Amino acid sequence: MRSKIVRWSRELVIFLLLAGAVSLAVDYARRPALPQGFSSEPLETIDGQPVDLAAMSQDRPLLVYVWATWCSVCRFTTPSVASLAASGANVVTVALRSGDDAALAQGLRRRHLAAPTVNDARGQLAARWGVQATPTILIVYRGKVTAITTGWTSSWGMRLRLWMA
Repeated sequence: MRSKIVRWSRELVIFLLLAGAVSLAVDYARRPALPQGFSSEPLETIDGQPVDLAAMSQDRPLLVYVWATWCSVCRFTTPSVASLAASGANVVTVALRSGDDAALAQGLRRRHLAAPTVNDARGQLAARWGVQATPTILIVYRGKVTAITTGWTSSWGMRLRLWMA
């Protein structure tokens, strides 16, 4: 019986290592090719407030969440981002091709996402940033990207990335 537990434990560790390696490889392949100085690009939220990523990330790490209302994976990630924002984390979101400002504001209320949100209605910002997948999460600290991940990410995974920045 003990040998079975040891064998299963070893197989579980190997599986977790392989899954981690595949996840890192996929993240590397899908990571955006951000232009030089992307954090100084002038942005504006749907309620007309200016967004300065470099300034927002000076004192503490900033989580930039690129998502879409039509994205099925975002349905699982958005509640974690909303929870982070509600708990006081430094969060800004970019909604990709998710309709006009009024429709997006309604979608934000429905998702209980109360973070500054930039509407990338035509996908031009995502194209300039090289975003290929939604959701994409960028961690920016002092104007520099410290981590990028794509696809579903857990709340603790986001918190860990913010902490490591």
